[in-house]
Amino acid sequence: MVEERLVENYHENTIHGRHVPESIVVWDETLRDGEQMPGVHFSPEEKLRIAELLSEIGVGIVNAGIPVVSEEEAEAVHRLAHAGLRSKILAAARTVASDVDAVIRSGASHIAIFVAASQVHLRYKLKMTQEQVHAAALATVKQAKDAGLHVAFVTEDTVRAPFDFVERLYRGVQDAGADRLVVADTVGIMTPLTFRWYLEEFQRRVHPKDLSVHCHNDFGLATANTLTAVECGARAPQVCVNGLGERAGNASLEEVVLSLEALYGAKTGIRTDRLHELSRLVEETAGVPVAANKALVGYNAFSHEAGIHTHGILAHTLTYEPLQPEVVGRRRQMILGKHTGKSAIVEKLKERGLTAPDPILLELLSRVKRETEARSKEDLRRFLHHYRALYERPGLSDTDFWKMVEAVGLRPEKA
Repeated sequence: MVEERLVENYHENTIHGRHVPESIVVWDETLRDGEQMPGVHFSPEEKLRIAELLSEIGVGIVNAGIPVVSEEEAEAVHRLAHAGLRSKILAAARTVASDVDAVIRSGASHIAIFVAASQVHLRYKLKMTQEQVHAAALATVKQAKDAGLHVAFVTEDTVRAPFDFVERLYRGVQDAGADRLVVADTVGIMTPLTFRWYLEEFQRRVHPKDLSVHCHNDFGLATANTLTAVECGARAPQVCVNGLGERAGNASLEEVVLSLEALYGAKTGIRTDRLHELSRLVEETAGVPVAANKALVGYNAFSHEAGIHTHGILAHTLTYEPLQPEVVGRRRQMILGKHTGKSAIVEKLKERGLTAPDPILLELLSRVKRETEARSKEDLRRFLHHYRALYERPGLSDTDFWKMVEAVGLRPEKA
């Protein structure tokens, strides 16, 4: 009861003055943007397995991918769209008619139509004018609406685009039938305060019926910016499991969901007790290890070694844990090592029904410290070297690529 009152008071203090939407729809991008992380590839079977778990835990929207990319991608989207999942299955398309046709054929009920908006993207990547982008956007939104799809409209690099163009483009696609508007911080340059200003100005100018955000983590601010957006009324935050995604990744599903649930007192509809299970599934399927110190799902997120910490935790878990590990499907661990204190030894002995006088406890403590300090780091170094070899250059090796080049009849010059 004491812990419950502490948590209740904490909620009252932290959500005061914030305006979080009553109905939050978690939009997961793991199978689309998460798969665009270098070296990551999901087969149709793997996408279905992840989507099934996302659906089971209560994720509202699952982006299955871009069906026009390949036959395998089209098959994966089709499988998910016809799997009878509770989540709404969304597929993505450029502002190109054939892309939208591919989504229509897939059977997905939702579509995200995307196009770049910033000057640097239009000039150097798309080589299109603002007028051409505007026309293509309106045409494809109308095409998707005529096919009966729920349409979300997204601009890449929204926050670096001229605001007058952003206003005209988003007003136009909403008038053409777009159901949801998505603002994207594509290179993660927003700070929470700046993003708050931007979204308030966006809403003042555009008056979106339904707002979503897509935040990248280049400066480590994706989760903070996504939460800021929810405070500003964004109802459908986009996230990726384990923070997967291009470059430094996207806003982390588990961080956004648990922050909304535990810090804001908001209801996301997510089975948080299965988040650890979801994290492990994506870790194994993507082949990208979760960092030991990753918030909530990292291996050390609920582990304690330092004597001061273990003593506090044993007295009351709220001393060094903001929530119970079971909330995310975890278990607490007391680690014996260099920084261990006597209370951790006492607690460990209890596992086998043992007690010991102080001299014995101190002797055990001394042995634990000597043993851990004396251990070689060779195994760890070997692991790190292997890890670096895999992830410093993910994907196809140069050797394999040049073999392919020779196989198709080209003869490269010797390097």
